[in-house]
Amino acid sequence: MENRRLLLTAVLVLSVLADALAQSPYINKVYEYRPAPGQFVNKMPLYEEGDTEETMAAKATASIANDNQEVISLGGFGGYVVFGFDHSVVNEPYAYDFQIDGNAFYSTSNPNSSGALGGSSEPGIVMVSRDVNGNGLPDDPWYELAGSEYYKPTTRHRYTLTYQRPAPDHVPTPQGKTYADTTHVHWTSSEGEEGYIMQNVFNLQNYYPNWISEDEMTFTGTCLPGNAVDESGKGTYYVLYCFPWGYADNHPNGTTMSQFNIDWAVDAEGNSIFLSRIDFVKVYTGINQQAGRLGETSTEVSGACDLHPEATTDAEDCISPLLTSPEEEGQIFNLSGQMVNGKYVNGTPLAPEHQLERKKSHPGIYISNGKKFIIQ
Repeated sequence: MENRRLLLTAVLVLSVLADALAQSPYINKVYEYRPAPGQFVNKMPLYEEGDTEETMAAKATASIANDNQEVISLGGFGGYVVFGFDHSVVNEPYAYDFQIDGNAFYSTSNPNSSGALGGSSEPGIVMVSRDVNGNGLPDDPWYELAGSEYYKPTTRHRYTLTYQRPAPDHVPTPQGKTYADTTHVHWTSSEGEEGYIMQNVFNLQNYYPNWISEDEMTFTGTCLPGNAVDESGKGTYYVLYCFPWGYADNHPNGTTMSQFNIDWAVDAEGNSIFLSRIDFVKVYTGINQQAGRLGETSTEVSGACDLHPEATTDAEDCISPLLTSPEEEGQIFNLSGQMVNGKYVNGTPLAPEHQLERKKSHPGIYISNGKKFIIQ
């Protein structure tokens, strides 16, 4: 009887330890939080006198880690957050790998007759990285997850925006009932453009991050085409239309369009990359636009989760272009180099759900006859 009691106790202890050591599917830590100027900057999360980049990153962690679901704002184009989990996120074949939550929603009064989904969509570019050097820090190469707009001519790559802190003697230039200052934060772009992040009457705090010591902030990345449409024609009712897939804060939480596949990774030249797992995620605001009383488009993040936290893999990364010419006419491959419309992959039968007709439920980038194409 005593031995049985000891055995049961040991099993209970091991069970408790196993639960304690189980990997959490949710964000574990925010490593960097550096928003561009915007109407919710210094408010979400709240800046307090004396805060530094480190304390603001800790506040961002408290907001979005562990499924806390408090929204942080990334400000205008380029503003970003970098976060990680307590484990590597594995690239599972034929599956979405992680989800990013924001505060996007569809509008029930969307007047567009084309059927396009719209409401409040503030798309953010998603990037991923492996901890190659093993130091636990996000200082290794980054790869963009190429969403539905990546290869379109309206998308600008290597776009740079520089914001200037308002001068201490800056005089606001108000306009009507919407703007308290139409020249609040000046910006210039790498393409010769200039403009302002306008201060609206609903948010009167400083829009330039108070904890940043530099008087200029510069961000470079992929800039998506504007998605704001003034459906009123009077500047009173803007709809922010969703892109099909591949961006944070683009579709409502809980939809497959807010989920991401590591197979979408590309390098700086747009070459497809296969990563067996990733350790860090970066999200940055992907649009540079002002939308009337809605203000600047600014991606928001409220959390993220690994969709299969117990997964493991023995696969190796392939950090080079994957496929240049299929062996047979008409074969279609995913970015892992696996054929998705045939009966076999390396001699192993493909399940029906992995074939192309079923693959349409998993939008992404595919390769056929040496050319990339998109299913969306």
